[in-house]
Amino acid sequence: MTLNLIFITVTIRRNAKTLEQQLHDEQVKERFEELNIKKAELHITHL
Repeated sequence: MTLNLIFITVTIRRNAKTLEQQLHDEQVKERFEELNIKKAELHITHL
């Protein structure tokens, strides 16, 4: 029995983010953190 393997190397180049994309990502991250804090505060007050 013969096993033939073909190895293919795929290189994926990451696109550099624009300044606008970086700012948007930062805003989304900040809002997500704010919501998590509010959620934790609500959870604590309802215990």
